[in-house]
Amino acid sequence: MKARPPPPPALSLRGLRAAPSQVFGNVRLTPLLRDEVRDDLRLASRTYEDPFTIVDLGERRAYLTTYAPHALVVGWTDDGSPVGSFGTTLAGGADGKRLTGQIPGVKLLDRMAKREEGNRLRLLPQHLAFEGFLSLHFKAPEIAWTEYSREAISHGLSPRSEITVGGRGVPALEDALRVFEIHEGQCGVLLFIGDALASAFIVSHPDDYRDLHRTLLEDSFAIDLIQAAQWSGPSPVLTTPIDPARVASLDDLRQQLARVRRDLATFHADHAGTLIGRPVSTDVVYKAGPFQLQRFLTELDPAQENHIGELILSRDQTVQYARTYRLSGAQTRRAYLLKQLAAHGWNLESTAASLRTTRDELIVRLHRAGFGYLLAEHVLKAAQKRTR
Repeated sequence: MKARPPPPPALSLRGLRAAPSQVFGNVRLTPLLRDEVRDDLRLASRTYEDPFTIVDLGERRAYLTTYAPHALVVGWTDDGSPVGSFGTTLAGGADGKRLTGQIPGVKLLDRMAKREEGNRLRLLPQHLAFEGFLSLHFKAPEIAWTEYSREAISHGLSPRSEITVGGRGVPALEDALRVFEIHEGQCGVLLFIGDALASAFIVSHPDDYRDLHRTLLEDSFAIDLIQAAQWSGPSPVLTTPIDPARVASLDDLRQQLARVRRDLATFHADHAGTLIGRPVSTDVVYKAGPFQLQRFLTELDPAQENHIGELILSRDQTVQYARTYRLSGAQTRRAYLLKQLAAHGWNLESTAASLRTTRDELIVRLHRAGFGYLLAEHVLKAAQKRTR
């Protein structure tokens, strides 16, 4: 009997506990606290003077152009001892070559994640995950189907792009980060916009979180999430009542207050179920001593919210670093279509059958998703005419 493949891993908050959320406008931040903090993995920010970036991906003629105002520098030890001279050695220095002449104000970086001197790794937060997302089924069809354009057969999806909004474009986010309390032991946060989970940000050490707290303003967010939040109105401040009949002393009041805090924290952690606990496909990017840098993608289900991101896991699979991005509905649909095409060898008939649609309707659907350039012009026009 053939053994079943192991289930895909799921993103877990093991080792972290949620605190009651704080609300400002339609921004809700749920703090994540660590009871056991390790000192053998630390993170620092490296700010770039030229935020517009071209990244050489290390593959033949493969580059990514993006807006990257800062990088993260990860330092670790192999034997569990504390990372030394944090804040000077780790955060010091710079990398990247400034491009002058034809492209002023743009820098060139080598790789999304690059080993530096000693046990140091520079990575571009979120961009590492985006690069994996953009390269999904990026190559040309292996079979030269006549329905596809010469450009698609020769170059695949190159170039492929996605548009996002920076954190400063999120209403109330900057004010929320400025006024909200940072808890003792806080090592992360779940960010909700209009009570939809927008991202999770986790680091290994509370000192690093304090230093990196405001880098959320430099993260990317999906356009439709921001647009929905603008119409959703303020998020409600959730409370759990205290039962007066159970309070006869200060100790009783403390116990009731602790219960309220636990209930609220549990509710907010459960509310993140669109990401936490979901099966994810992972790709190991780098092994750093006892740690692994991975990027992940939730299953591309158009009926659900979907997320991409990057993780650093310790040997016991505890998340020591995470930065995530919620895909927009359109981004999910595009990736889902590519996944179905690749699964069926880019054959339009068999792909349409699996999607319970017609070949012509699939062609029009590809065009609406932004992939019309993959199709031969006469094939697209004929399908559009027949489906009018």
